Amino acid sequence: MSTAVKSSRIFPDKVLTASRLSGDATADTLIAAIASAQGRGGVAEFMRWLGNTKDLSLEQQPQLVAEFMQQHSVLPPWANRQQMERGMRFFERHAAAIGLTLGCYSLPYCYAGADGARVLWLSQRIYNDTQKRLEETGEWLSAVTKRRNWDSNVAIIYTLKVRLLHAAVRWFTLHSGQWDMDWGYPINQEDMAGTNGAFSYIVIRGLRKSGISTTEEEEEAYLHHLNVVGYFMGVQENLLPQNLREAFHLDRAIARRNFQASEQGQALTKSLLTTIENLSPPALRNLPAAQMRFFLGDALADLLGIPAVPLEKRLVGLANSLPFFSKLLTV
Repeated sequence: MSTAVKSSRIFPDKVLTASRLSGDATADTLIAAIASAQGRGGVAEFMRWLGNTKDLSLEQQPQLVAEFMQQHSVLPPWANRQQMERGMRFFERHAAAIGLTLGCYSLPYCYAGADGARVLWLSQRIYNDTQKRLEETGEWLSAVTKRRNWDSNVAIIYTLKVRLLHAAVRWFTLHSGQWDMDWGYPINQEDMAGTNGAFSYIVIRGLRKSGISTTEEEEEAYLHHLNVVGYFMGVQENLLPQNLREAFHLDRAIARRNFQASEQGQALTKSLLTTIENLSPPALRNLPAAQMRFFLGDALADLLGIPAVPLEKRLVGLANSLPFFSKLLTV
């Protein structure tokens, strides 16, 4: 019986540097067309529809939106439905722990990317109403990890709306007069790949850190499912790791290239931490910071300005038994 040889790309700087100069051409073209026809107000109005997670109807939208949805609603040829279903079962089985990991590991991990954090800061979406944005993220993640939503196409349309929302944010950022292209293209392919990895590989790493028993087959199924999601989100296929080894190399390369202290990253982390603390029982207000430090490690936690809290080792480990941690990011 032969064993398949797994690929092990290492994602050189040349590839990632080029990806920092690239957005999402087809989504950006659609937003540019709306701006050309309806101006800034038209993009803002379209953005409000994109942000309405309850409305997946295309009836009131321009024909070019329906055409975009139809064109991009086909599974990629490499998508494996059995692997996707295994990945969705993996999420369902570990939903509470994944919610904790996303809130206390994946999101602050993203904020460590200084230039990527600038976009979030300029848009003010996550900073101005952190709890609402976290709830929206939880609703979306729940939607794309249910088989019935793939059978009905809901998961794809929902994800394509988020993809276009990112393109609208990109358009406003480029037209804000505050963006320096030395920071790369706003919401560029490297940052998109990093975010996709934060929702897949970093989640897996967080579960391992928490002592949750998983198999490599389960982990790679979850990675595969989130790669399919990333494809619909507009991540270029050459930046979707095909296995855990590639995910490790891609994560390490992106972190090396992008992680540094920034005012924006620290402010976003503080807002996230405050939001989670406000959901915590008063006696356990230090637990979110302790959990973040447990996941991130002291060096990255210091970079993000996460306070060192007393009794950290005693507090960490309680989190998986406390439901308020997963309240925001699992539905």
